[in-house]
Amino acid sequence: MWGVSAVLPAVALPSMIRLIASAGLLAIAICFTVSGIALFRKAETTVNPTTPEAASDLVTSGIYNYTRNPMYVGFLLLLIAWGIWLSNVYALVLPAGFILYMNRFQIGPEEEALQALFGDRYADYKSRVRRWL
Repeated sequence: MWGVSAVLPAVALPSMIRLIASAGLLAIAICFTVSGIALFRKAETTVNPTTPEAASDLVTSGIYNYTRNPMYVGFLLLLIAWGIWLSNVYALVLPAGFILYMNRFQIGPEEEALQALFGDRYADYKSRVRRWL
């Protein structure tokens, strides 16, 4: 995003708007990410996204009532906040690539592992709670 903003024209946004919007989204991003991690820690299950098969519990409370992937939502909001701070419309398009990548190469395999581990309980959870928001 930084590279794109360095070579493509920026949008003239007042600094205060950039600061408030970026800081607000950053705060929300931190809340999503920290909430997700804290609930995993409380349940004593793995936070490591590369080993979903090591999950010892299916966490469905708290922030997980609203999104199955609060940490990824947090990362996405961080990218959007960065794009706003850069004041570059072209950079703001790039988080869509993050979503596509995560759906295909991270979330899909995680969901398969969780389905194998938790069966109907996970299928029910998936039917009630959206992947992103």
